[in-house]
Amino acid sequence: MIREFRKDDLSIVMQIWLDVNIQTHSFISKKYWTDNYEMVKEMLPQAELYVYEDEKTNQVQGFIGLTGDYIAGIFVREQARSQGIGKQLLNYVKDIKSSLSLSVYQKNTRAICFYQREHFVMQSQNMDADTNEKEFVMAWSR
Repeated sequence: MIREFRKDDLSIVMQIWLDVNIQTHSFISKKYWTDNYEMVKEMLPQAELYVYEDEKTNQVQGFIGLTGDYIAGIFVREQARSQGIGKQLLNYVKDIKSSLSLSVYQKNTRAICFYQREHFVMQSQNMDADTNEKEFVMAWSR
């Protein structure tokens, strides 16, 4: 089930955010993510957030964060990946937005393949000044 973020989701959403970033971005130091944890924790509730909650366990398994039409990220717990949760979250926001954009690290090939499969196209590339990693800007529109 996908629903809007609630304040009491913050601790689990932040744990998912930290775990997923460390797992999927092994090319960036763990310290980068832990150093940014508190800042993200303050900013996250200001974004447009939707969580995927398992209907049987009532546990949050993933979430998507948006700022306007920009996808700040899709995060799914490691044990819940490859079950269509990311696709469901993405389809949910595709139903309410006519266009979307995002940035993805070049080295995160799994995510790039996912977005390409979901009809996102490369728009440009740049360097993330904070991590010194190359990233692609991708976009989708109805």
